[in-house]
Amino acid sequence: MWDVLNVIGTIAFALSGVLVAMEEKYDLMGIYILGFITAFGGGAVRNLLIGVPVSELWEQGTLFTVAFAVMTLAFVFPKVVRWTLLRRGVFFDAIGLGAFSVQGAMYAYSMGLPLSASIAAAALTGTGGGMIRDVLAGRKPLFLQKDIYIAWTLIPGVIVGTGWLTASWQLLLIVMAVVIMRLFASYFGWKLPIRTVSYHT
Repeated sequence: MWDVLNVIGTIAFALSGVLVAMEEKYDLMGIYILGFITAFGGGAVRNLLIGVPVSELWEQGTLFTVAFAVMTLAFVFPKVVRWTLLRRGVFFDAIGLGAFSVQGAMYAYSMGLPLSASIAAAALTGTGGGMIRDVLAGRKPLFLQKDIYIAWTLIPGVIVGTGWLTASWQLLLIVMAVVIMRLFASYFGWKLPIRTVSYHT
């Protein structure tokens, strides 16, 4: 199940990075860089937080190959990929968020870390890559916008972190729950409350 989540999240976020790079008119190298950062940045940030050597990322040769292949296809067939992502971009993003947040929570739980670490690992793995992507692209990070985004990572963070549901089929259900809630939030325009302050002189 761990490997499946890795592959799903890697493909989804690599494509997400490709879309942003294309929208910003990046060249081939820029597409690869932004795609790799989006796909693997969250895991790197998570590893730094919970004390795992970042060098472990370089042992994921298969995932790097998968990401490279996906991004190459996106560059060769940009119109098809762009059309697909524009229509289903939120769907891919939701899949990546669900898969990586569950994977992050499982990573912390398997190390015997406390609940707070599982919650943080879920949030960082699920949103870290996208955050770095948006900053490099000069955009406001998605999780800082009004859309409910990072809040959905609390679902796997709490459930997995407490050891309540950890079987493979249960993890899949959690992924599906995050994906569905993210899609519902996007479709129905669910927002978190905001407050603004204005100063009059």
